[in-house]
Amino acid sequence: MKQRMILILSVVVGLLAFWLTREYFQARAREFARERERLISAERRVDVIAAGRELPAGTVLQKKDLKMKPSLARDVGKNTVLPEDVEQILGKKLKYSMDMGETLLWSYMDVPYRPGSGLGPMVAQSMRALSITIGGAAGVSGLLRPNDRVDVLGSFTFPSRKNPQQMEWVTLTVLQDVTVLATGQTLAGQGDGQERGRSTGYSTVTLEVTPREAELLAFAENMRGHLTLALRNPGDVSYERELPEINFDKLEGELQTLNDHRQAKIRRKGGN
Repeated sequence: MKQRMILILSVVVGLLAFWLTREYFQARAREFARERERLISAERRVDVIAAGRELPAGTVLQKKDLKMKPSLARDVGKNTVLPEDVEQILGKKLKYSMDMGETLLWSYMDVPYRPGSGLGPMVAQSMRALSITIGGAAGVSGLLRPNDRVDVLGSFTFPSRKNPQQMEWVTLTVLQDVTVLATGQTLAGQGDGQERGRSTGYSTVTLEVTPREAELLAFAENMRGHLTLALRNPGDVSYERELPEINFDKLEGELQTLNDHRQAKIRRKGGN
């Protein structure tokens, strides 16, 4: 009987200790929450422009697509679109999709370069600007301009899969649908008076990529081989999921298939 009472008492004491501990931590959590709210409410807030609904990439912005929302002043930078900027963005096209309520940034839109803001504010959050050395035919003969969209192709020398003792050239698509931020030192909106048909001359192209893509391109550029850019139509957001690696055997084996596809699907001359 005595042992049973000791056991019951131990259980009661344990439950009481658990309850008191829980109450203590909940009280501390409430205290931290109140302090956080006090600090946030003490900071100055400003209105910014945000998406009033889900906006897909390519949307031409109208007033009904936008709304104002309060934001902490410390979170507002040069890249943030403010209410006084609305007239400058109406009729402009979004480069990226946006969730409802997401803050609108200048770098999300296909708009001219803003004097004095530099390249940094043009880079979307979580993205990176990476310059690659490229020019001539590999750079679309100097006809690229900022805000163009390109695919990045790489040609490299790899050991042959059939005979590892021999090397062979392999070409593959490294990245698709990448935004050009700058050509040489020309940013969006600079040199707009130049005709696209006139080569501006540049030896570097700056692309907007994710951190992982930046690593991939930096590695690819330093391998034996070279990178080539393929210009896309600005409204084309298609994605080829299964592009093959191309070597001489692949090229020789698929030439007829590629030409049949071009005649049937692209030139619309019939066929399957």
